[in-house]
Amino acid sequence: MKKRGAEENLPNRFVKQVYEIPAPDEFDIPEEEKVSPQTQLFVDESKTIISINDSPDIPFVYSVNPYRGCEHGCIYCYARPTHEYLGFSLGLDFETKITFKPDADKLLEKELTKKSYKPEVINFSGNTDCYQPVERHLKLTRKCLEVVSRFDHPYTIITKSSLIKRDIDIISASAKKQLVLVGISIATLDPALATKMDPRAASPNSRLNTIEALSAAGIPVGVVVSPVIPGLTDHEMPAILKAAKEAGATSASYTILRLPHGVKELFTKWLEENAPGKAARIISRIKELRGGKLNDPERFSRMRGKGELADTISVFFHLNARKLGLDNPPPALRQDLFNPGNQLSLGL
Repeated sequence: MKKRGAEENLPNRFVKQVYEIPAPDEFDIPEEEKVSPQTQLFVDESKTIISINDSPDIPFVYSVNPYRGCEHGCIYCYARPTHEYLGFSLGLDFETKITFKPDADKLLEKELTKKSYKPEVINFSGNTDCYQPVERHLKLTRKCLEVVSRFDHPYTIITKSSLIKRDIDIISASAKKQLVLVGISIATLDPALATKMDPRAASPNSRLNTIEALSAAGIPVGVVVSPVIPGLTDHEMPAILKAAKEAGATSASYTILRLPHGVKELFTKWLEENAPGKAARIISRIKELRGGKLNDPERFSRMRGKGELADTISVFFHLNARKLGLDNPPPALRQDLFNPGNQLSLGL
């Protein structure tokens, strides 16, 4: 059984009282159940599906998230604190208590056919991975892609899952009309490190194979080197870019590690347990990027960091991207083809 990223639940910052009831010693709890509790699914009864972003450092306005929480369990995930708004913890709860929107496709169709709707590129997903393991069975992302494809609506996808290959039939049809871009996220090429950081996500080799499959199908695909962790993975940027280019990537971007709220505590503990000889230096370099802190929520600098080290990482990335021909911006997506008349019965 695969392990989880977090080994515990941190207290929810919105909950004032916390009760801890340890299991009595006489309870014979299997070791695998201690570290790998079963995933639980909860129905999300939201009445809307499109989230609107007004942050100028994020390259999309609309996003669709069929799921909240993410079973991939990436220890560094900046989205973990959003689970606290649901009354859960950003620790184990985030990766074991997954909410889903069963009518995601119907909600999306309803919003796209409103008379007031103005087409903008929709990103799948802005928060948690739309191709996390539960998607294999629920197929909510695929159903949403069927809607945007039918309406000739532009969209982007960011994922670290090979499951996206299942939907190449839909995505490639959109690509022929210049309606889609895909980004595959890769933080490291080291399979052992990836297993520890992203315990239930696709392996680095599988992600490269995914880039190759998408590219072969005529789908424009870029590599997202994310997160760049100074002192742990930053030296891998040239190798990641080269491997992605050879697999068929045509563009590249990167983001620096972000540690909002309790993610700081989770990641620091993970470092001490998994990279004890490097932990102090890594933490020091993160603080160097963040004005002496472990996190900087300011727009723009939160994605790139600031200071001399941030500038060095930026130059290092762009020099290597330029050398490989990955420094060109991806093609603009067409918005003039949007046809809200291609609708079916909503059934709502």
